[in-house]
Amino acid sequence: MAADEIRGTADGTAPVPLSVLDLVTVGAGRTASDALRTSVDIARLAESRGYHRYWVAEHHSMPGVASSSPAVILAYLAAHTERIRLGSGGVMLPNHAPLVIAEQFGTLEAMAPGRVDLGLGRAPGTDGATAAALRRTDRLNEGADDFPQQLAELTRFLDDDFPDGHPYRRIHAVPGPVQATSPGGVQSPHRPPLWLLGSSGFSARLAGMLGLPFAFAHHFSAQNTVPALDLYRETFRPSEVLDAPYALIGVSALAADDEKEARRQVLAAALSMVRLRTGRPGLVPTPEEAEAYDFSPMEREFVDSWNANVIHGTADEVRAGLDDLHKRTGADELMLTANAHGGDVRLRSYELVADAYGLPTPA
Repeated sequence: MAADEIRGTADGTAPVPLSVLDLVTVGAGRTASDALRTSVDIARLAESRGYHRYWVAEHHSMPGVASSSPAVILAYLAAHTERIRLGSGGVMLPNHAPLVIAEQFGTLEAMAPGRVDLGLGRAPGTDGATAAALRRTDRLNEGADDFPQQLAELTRFLDDDFPDGHPYRRIHAVPGPVQATSPGGVQSPHRPPLWLLGSSGFSARLAGMLGLPFAFAHHFSAQNTVPALDLYRETFRPSEVLDAPYALIGVSALAADDEKEARRQVLAAALSMVRLRTGRPGLVPTPEEAEAYDFSPMEREFVDSWNANVIHGTADEVRAGLDDLHKRTGADELMLTANAHGGDVRLRSYELVADAYGLPTPA
C-alpha cells in the first residue's frame, strides 16, 4: 500500500492538510434527512475547496447524531463526490464481526476505488446498555481487550491471507482480493488503508508498533493529545504501510462571520454535550434555547471547560487557533469538526476556514 494513500498535501497557506470529521448532527426542528443532505453539501464543498478527506463517526442511541451506520453514509457520499477521500472516524470494531467490516469496506472500495479509509476504534461509541445490545453480550471489556486480535483478523480478511490450516482459510471477504485469483478475475490494486483511532495511549502504542497511521480525538480528550502523540512516535516501527509516523488529530473548530455569532453557536453545541453527559441526550438545541437556558454552576463549569478546547471565532481567529494547535502538537493533519445547530452554519464554517487559508476555489 502506497503511503500517498495516507499522507495528504497541504494547500494554500495551511500548515498541514485539512480534513473534515462529520457527526451528522441533527438540530432541533430538523430531521435526519436534513442532516444527511447537509453532509452531502459539506462533502461537496470540502472536495471543491481542497480538504483532504471526509470521515464520519459511529455513534449509537443519540438523537442528535445520525451517524450510526458509517458504511451506509459513506456509500451515499461516494455517490455525490468524485475525488475526496472518504472514511470512518471511526468504525467501532468491537461492535461488529471483522468479516462484516471487511465486506462493507470492500464494497465501498469498489464504489470509490482508491479513496476509502477504514478508521477503527475500540470504544463502543455509546453507553454500556446500548453497547450490550449491539454486541449481544454484557461482557463489554472483553471486546476492548480483544481489540488487537480483532484487528489482526480484520486485516487478514482484507488481505485474504489466512494461513493454511486456519479455520477461516476458505472464507473470503467479497469484494476483495479473492476475486483476482478466480479464473478471469481482475481486482482493484487498492484496499482501504487501516487507521487506528484513540483518545488515550492504548491505540497510540498499538498503531506505533504496527506502523499504522493514527488519529487522536483531541476534540474530546485534549489533555491527552500530546502524551498520546509522543507515545505513538516513540513506539513507531516502519512497516509496509508507512516508513515514518503519520498522525492526524480531530479538532472542534467553528468559524462564523463575527465572533459573537460563533460564541452563540458553540454555546448551543456545549448545551447538547451537557445533556449527553448527564444522561439526557437529545437534538442539538438552537442558540436561542441555549442563551435562555439556566445553567447550574456545575454545568457552567463544564461548558467553560468544554469550549476552552473549541477553536471558534472569526475566520482569522480560527486560523490562528489552528496554527497554534499545530505548533503545539506537530500533528501531520488537522481534521475539523464543526458542531452547530444549523447545517448552514456548519457549511459556512468550512467555507470560511478554506478562505482564511487560501484553499483552492472552484473553477
